[in-house]
Amino acid sequence: ASPKQLQEVLFVERKLSPGKKTKTGFSTDSSVLEELAALDVVPRKILRHRSLAKLKSTYVESLATLAEADAAAAASLGGPDLFGKTGRVHTHYMQTGAATGRLSSRDPNLQNIPVRDEEGRRIRMAFVASPGELLVSADYSQIELVVLAHLSQDPGLLKAFREGVDVHRRTASLLFGMSEDEVTSDKRRIAKTINFGVIYGMSAFRLSNELGIPRGEAQKFIDAYFETYAGVRDFIDKVVKEAEEKGYSTTILGRRRPIAAINSRNKTEKQAAERVAVNTPIQGSAADIVKLAMIRVDAKPLNQQLTFLTRGKGVGDDPVSFFQEPGEVAFVGKAGGDNEGP
Repeated sequence: ASPKQLQEVLFVERKLSPGKKTKTGFSTDSSVLEELAALDVVPRKILRHRSLAKLKSTYVESLATLAEADAAAAASLGGPDLFGKTGRVHTHYMQTGAATGRLSSRDPNLQNIPVRDEEGRRIRMAFVASPGELLVSADYSQIELVVLAHLSQDPGLLKAFREGVDVHRRTASLLFGMSEDEVTSDKRRIAKTINFGVIYGMSAFRLSNELGIPRGEAQKFIDAYFETYAGVRDFIDKVVKEAEEKGYSTTILGRRRPIAAINSRNKTEKQAAERVAVNTPIQGSAADIVKLAMIRVDAKPLNQQLTFLTRGKGVGDDPVSFFQEPGEVAFVGKAGGDNEGP
């Protein structure tokens, strides 16, 4: 249905209260429908339909089409060839697809396969390794927070990671003035949102929306965070100042990202540029480290013992996995959930 038709159904026939105003009436985007879904069955069904339609068009149909195209290419060549035409899906990783330096994936985008709902998990079941081989997924645990701790040299963050504690629980205990054992799941969620929000320059307005709390309360949490981790505040101020002077921000390996609007007189542009300046040495450095790990994994001898099977960033279909020489420091971190150290 068109936005105009949805407006008619929701706000006239169903008599629901409209939200955001647009040029053509009232908004029917996902954020509005999610609010209305708590009040009426129709918005819930619309959201459900949109979700299934996206899964069908973006994943089910496109994955089948890509696999069929590869199979046709293999058949035309008389079977699998040196270019990997096997009737399987072969993604394309782009080194220049993201300004942060992260790898991006296309045809298909393997970084965006849904996992939170049952339908998404069923789509993921279509990804199987070649006969006799394994799919391996690897990640560093909380790498961006570890990079932030390293770059800021904040004593509190460094101590949390060195002790191997749940950094979000530790942050919550410091913010709320209680022992880590007393931290509830809700308080940990607040701390986790702030921990990662700092990396992306989250404002009090955004935090209030994320947590569903008043804006003033969100600002108090942010202020308390920077009082707790004063080294992070100093790091952010230093990075912004350097970017203003040089016109760019730098990752831990020296990769530069130009930031044209860092000295803009437009407040909105200036704030956005400052967020980029702070995010680049954190997220960009994390991307550098992951790429180095991928190179080192690829350089390892074949047919060695599988010693690390972890979650996340790198994905490979190979007879070999990650191998650690005796006494060598592992370059792929230990697997785990949010409560694991780096």
